[in-house]
Amino acid sequence: MSTRLPGAKYKSVFDRGRPFRGRLFAAWVLRSPDAGRQAGVVVSKKSFHDAVDRNRAKRILREGFRLLAPALALDADWVLVGRAALGGKGTADVMDELRYFARKGGYLLEAAKGAEST
Repeated sequence: MSTRLPGAKYKSVFDRGRPFRGRLFAAWVLRSPDAGRQAGVVVSKKSFHDAVDRNRAKRILREGFRLLAPALALDADWVLVGRAALGGKGTADVMDELRYFARKGGYLLEAAKGAEST
């Protein structure tokens, strides 16, 4: 199963999804029966002027989601919007913030919650 969100779903996640705003990125999460634990990634030219920096930011967001995906609810689609503060950060930083959003919104699976506390 792919972890990338199809283009047609972005609008529905933005319109109906629950927003979370963090230091490194903002996220919108939409739970629905046809969701498939997928993420779409957006990084604007306003935040990152150089294409190299934009691509690095997108790569870090995708990798952070990919590594944390097994611990996330299967019935949720995510859209992650990178912020300028993401520059110079790594995958672990993205995973920490994403884990915080998932725990706060109830999108973290019970098995992952138990493994974190040990």
